[in-house]
Amino acid sequence: MKYYLLRPIQRWLVDTHFNKAKSTMMNIGGLYKLSAAIDMNHLADAINRVLAAEDVFHCRFLFHPETSDLCQIFDGAPEHVFLERMSEKSFEQRMEKLREPYYLINRPLYRIYLMQTPEANYLYVDFYHAIMDGVASAYLFVKAVDAAYRGRNKRHSPSYAAYVEEEAKIPREELAEGHEYWKKMLANFDKKKHLPPVDVEGVAAWTQGKFSYEFKNFTEEFFRTTRINENNFFLGASMLTLAKITGSKDSVMSWIHNGRTNMHEYRLMGLMLEQYSCAWDFSDDITIGEFLNRLEGQNQIGMKYRKSLNLIYDEGLEDDCVSFIFQKGMNGDFVLADTPAKVIYLPPNEISAVENALDIEVEAQPTGMYVVALDYDASRYSEAAIQNFAVTMNKILIDMRDLDKKFSDILKA
Repeated sequence: MKYYLLRPIQRWLVDTHFNKAKSTMMNIGGLYKLSAAIDMNHLADAINRVLAAEDVFHCRFLFHPETSDLCQIFDGAPEHVFLERMSEKSFEQRMEKLREPYYLINRPLYRIYLMQTPEANYLYVDFYHAIMDGVASAYLFVKAVDAAYRGRNKRHSPSYAAYVEEEAKIPREELAEGHEYWKKMLANFDKKKHLPPVDVEGVAAWTQGKFSYEFKNFTEEFFRTTRINENNFFLGASMLTLAKITGSKDSVMSWIHNGRTNMHEYRLMGLMLEQYSCAWDFSDDITIGEFLNRLEGQNQIGMKYRKSLNLIYDEGLEDDCVSFIFQKGMNGDFVLADTPAKVIYLPPNEISAVENALDIEVEAQPTGMYVVALDYDASRYSEAAIQNFAVTMNKILIDMRDLDKKFSDILKA
């Protein structure tokens, strides 16, 4: 049996989860209603072929017998998927128990259920976040299952185990320059200064709050006409919003990239995302256009040092940072064998928990509009405070369309 160290991002996610081990905070996936045209037994066979072919689904977490370090192996047996037939009433009861916490040691790190009632077909997929990210689960996995369902010959998949092993071999001296870069980036982080002010007391720590808001009078037409990078624009707006809400002259937060920079990585089924730190001092009163150019430069430098992010993960330097992610074409629904798979949203339950103080997720909609989904720690913030954050961000987005405006014009009281 070969033991592999967890990647730094994996360790960070697992350590975060250990603080709330009985929660479902690291579950990603969802419940989908499938077309009646789908052959459910054939779909089960297709999914099982994908699980057998991708080494990430053979992953198990184990403590190393000699060092006691939490490690991973890639030779566990995949959990077989089969079709379950049930009544509508039984399905309604089952829905309440689909999302469960993961028990990490020597267990499968995913759950896939196929369910059929007299009225409909359903697919439930749930991956532990420390082995799968959104690109892998919402795109690569769906694409692989679709190909297997159609009987297409699948290309040889890149090995996630090999990627983990290769990354672990990078000499520490090659990471030193990047370590200094990230230390400097986060040197001034202060959660009293760089997080929204707390306005709630008496609520259990890390209680999950969710608030969604569709931005008004702001559409993708702006980006079509200006060719400005959407990710950087919304990241910049998030940083400015944070500065305005906190009354600070600077922002320190993080942004999430899918971690894939070449075609080999884009084919890797596994956890690849990275969380980059970003910081800006708004006392240098430049225009929005110049800000966006410089922010793009900062992000490019950060990606150059992405392998040195292990310092941040190992030391937990981003544990309290506000985080940002921009997503496009990942709104839940997908197409399987030319038929629609429609997401059925499962509400938070008593074992839900939030990962960060505040996560800002901007999602591009097929309509050309944008929705911000704010996942927040309800033990710190009220829904009213989070709604104010969303409305403030909307105003800042509209102001930022004038690329000649300066920070002082936007951050003024």
